[in-house]
Amino acid sequence: MRDDETRPSPETLLKVARAEEEAHSGRGKLKIFLGYAPGVGKTYAMLEAAHVRKREGRDVVAAYVESHGRSETDLLLEGLELVAKLQIEYQGVRLPEMDVDAVLARKPQIALVDELAHTNARGARHEKRWQDVEELICAGIDVYTTVNVQHFESLNDVVAQITGVIVRETVPDKLLDQAVEIRLVDIPPEDLLERLREGKVYIPEKAMLATEKFFKPGNLMALRELSLRRAASRVDDQMRAYMEARSITGPWPAAEKLLVCVSGSPYSEKLIRTTRRLADEMKARWHTVYIETPGLSRHARENRERVWRDLRLAESLGADVATLTATSVPQALIQFAVQNNVTKVVVGKPMKPRWREFLRQPLVDEIIRLSGPIDVYVVSIDVAVGKAKPATAPKKPAPWAGYLKGAVLVVGITLLCQVLRGALAPTNLMMIYLLGLVLAATKLGRRAAVLTAFFSVLAFDFFFVPPYLTFAVADTEYVITFIALFTVCVVISTLVSQSGERADSVREREEQTSSLYYLSRDLAVASNLDGIVSATVRNIERSVGGEVAVLIPEGERLVLRAASAGLILETKEHAVADWSFRNNSPAGRGTDTLISAQLLYLPLQTSGEVLGVLGIRLKAETDYASPLTRRLLHAFATQAAFAVERVLLAKQAEQAQILQARESLERALLNSISHDLRTPLVTISGALGALRDRNMALEEATRHDLLDAAWEEAARLNRFVANLLDMTRLEAGALKLKPEPSDLQDLIGCALAALAPQLAMSRLETRVEPGLPLVSIDMVLMTQVLVNLIDNATKYAPRDRPVELNARATGGSVIIEVADRGPGVPPQDLDRIFDKFYRVTVPDGAGGTGMELSICKGIVEAHGGEIRAENREGGGLRMIVTLPVEPVREGEQGV
Repeated sequence: MRDDETRPSPETLLKVARAEEEAHSGRGKLKIFLGYAPGVGKTYAMLEAAHVRKREGRDVVAAYVESHGRSETDLLLEGLELVAKLQIEYQGVRLPEMDVDAVLARKPQIALVDELAHTNARGARHEKRWQDVEELICAGIDVYTTVNVQHFESLNDVVAQITGVIVRETVPDKLLDQAVEIRLVDIPPEDLLERLREGKVYIPEKAMLATEKFFKPGNLMALRELSLRRAASRVDDQMRAYMEARSITGPWPAAEKLLVCVSGSPYSEKLIRTTRRLADEMKARWHTVYIETPGLSRHARENRERVWRDLRLAESLGADVATLTATSVPQALIQFAVQNNVTKVVVGKPMKPRWREFLRQPLVDEIIRLSGPIDVYVVSIDVAVGKAKPATAPKKPAPWAGYLKGAVLVVGITLLCQVLRGALAPTNLMMIYLLGLVLAATKLGRRAAVLTAFFSVLAFDFFFVPPYLTFAVADTEYVITFIALFTVCVVISTLVSQSGERADSVREREEQTSSLYYLSRDLAVASNLDGIVSATVRNIERSVGGEVAVLIPEGERLVLRAASAGLILETKEHAVADWSFRNNSPAGRGTDTLISAQLLYLPLQTSGEVLGVLGIRLKAETDYASPLTRRLLHAFATQAAFAVERVLLAKQAEQAQILQARESLERALLNSISHDLRTPLVTISGALGALRDRNMALEEATRHDLLDAAWEEAARLNRFVANLLDMTRLEAGALKLKPEPSDLQDLIGCALAALAPQLAMSRLETRVEPGLPLVSIDMVLMTQVLVNLIDNATKYAPRDRPVELNARATGGSVIIEVADRGPGVPPQDLDRIFDKFYRVTVPDGAGGTGMELSICKGIVEAHGGEIRAENREGGGLRMIVTLPVEPVREGEQGV
């Protein structure tokens, strides 16, 4: 192989650079102790490794270790520093969780974190413990952690199929890829079951239930194999990365890997089955590749159904399938084998006659020559199979139009040369023929160009080479000219044909890329589910043709959300779509399941769940078997699934925000009204209880004081309830004004009369400008506004400083000001104090529900006025109400 083929790829170098950058970035390292079931000894192995690191002088702490009452585990915890667990109260129960802040503050070199897949209690910083681990790693702390193989996201459905148990707590597979070391903790299933019976895994009652549900011998063997394969796959990836980074051509036969190449011949099926049997005998992974070259692309189009069928057969038998584009099949095959550490290549024995080997070396010989340390298995082919399944494709009709154009071109050039014969030498006339051959090679195709070259040579020899009008050649140098002319034509036509075939391949891939781009663009701007399904249907119709349907679950059944015009799904089609949805598997036309359906159904699957089904009816039957079309459809389905998931998550987030806002509102309401309800009720109950007690002798003055106190608190409670009702009416828009021309002197008098008991303990200074105009207001509602403002001022004003009430006219408005010399309001809160249930920090004894000012704002704005607050110089707050002088007609304003 060439040197440039053994060099590491840019992608590999980039991975190595990133790994080196992360190694020097100050990030911590992750070590995973992987098991296949609870009780195999992951925590025990982690603690043993921690003691080894501690003896080496490393700073190790147990951030969170769960011993589950196992005495041998508790013994290993001795000698290790334990970080106190964070106690989180949830639904009346205190739940211990890892204290991330304490670990970060302690900043050890190594932190032990048990149960990586654990879901934290509500109220913790992160939802999952693996997110806590990521934060520790980002802080430069190495983490040792434990996890079972069934908790990895990619294996969730496999584990559910094996055990019948859906694992809810999962971790992303990226953590396994980020781990610098994976230690497989393994014991035979028989020993694990014995530990379970001895009560070393669960308590006896729980152990019996676990044996019935999960700890079955078959389940444990399957999970054990999963863990071994997952760990081996990770080691294999590391070995391949190491080999690529250091330009090691390999393969390293650490594990057997087989490779077979299909070409669309009738023998490919036997090669695939033979490779599968060899892989089973060797317990090895195997790959199947199809290599498309410019010279074989035409052949691939003629035999595409056979190629696609072979690839689908290999995939169904468990092979890793790939399609490559290259100029040389042997070189591409060996390069793929080297990159994937393949140890054995399976090829078929050549069946062509021996004489053809002199014209072209067999592919088997080229593969053997390039294979190096890779073993090549040559499989014999039954000739009867080839006769039963001829490889020849239906012949296309001969391109007579091209041949005719070539003949006309030769005749035209010959006539032109006859005219120029006297002025040009024969060698120059040959250049005119050469120009015509170049034109034929670029426009007429390979066969027509070769035939044109043949006739051009004959015409030039017959008319322009002595002796004339014969095919004899007097000068042997013309023979070389004829051969060069013919060769140039063949080479040019071949290159043009190859470039055209490559252009077709590039154009096809460009169309697919453009289709995915347009779909992703339309899905990105779609803001709701209807927009997403409509964009999906529109883009798939434009890309692959045919008809499209998108079904989304609503409740327990699938509902057709969008479909192509004229497409109607019958009950049978709905049943097939439902099967695909519930089994998370393609079904219908072009698959091996429910093949009588009219459409191909693909589940809209994300990493979490299946969100719907995509149904497609293509125009041509052969398109269902096309790997390119199937990959494109799967890409469409994946894009649509993620877009649907985005909308659903946005809706869930919106609902969560609404719920959070509602909870905050309810909490604020309860916090606000608890004191304002409890205080007057306690006062009223106490006063009435004392008056009702016949054994208590009360003086007449005391009885009057108790009655006055109860009356005042009842009035306060009544005012509070009225505020609640007014707030409800304001929000519902049911508060209607009944304006009438009113004097501000009367308005102020009504407000002061209502506040007489409160004002008895406070000072109020009133300044009303004489001659104020009448204002069209609802006297009852504006009285409530003034009462709330004055009551709010008296709560905060010092006893020795008066509350000021001023009224004056300016322009076309009247202004009412209520000012105090209290603590004022922070500047950032001036605009928010009119929000519902919003309260600022108040001195002892003061406070409110946060409704009064909000009600005032609603009533004032309903009158066409405005209300604002500002801090006074020297301390205190001023409330300013501006009302228009123009009359407000009844019925025009409402809230």
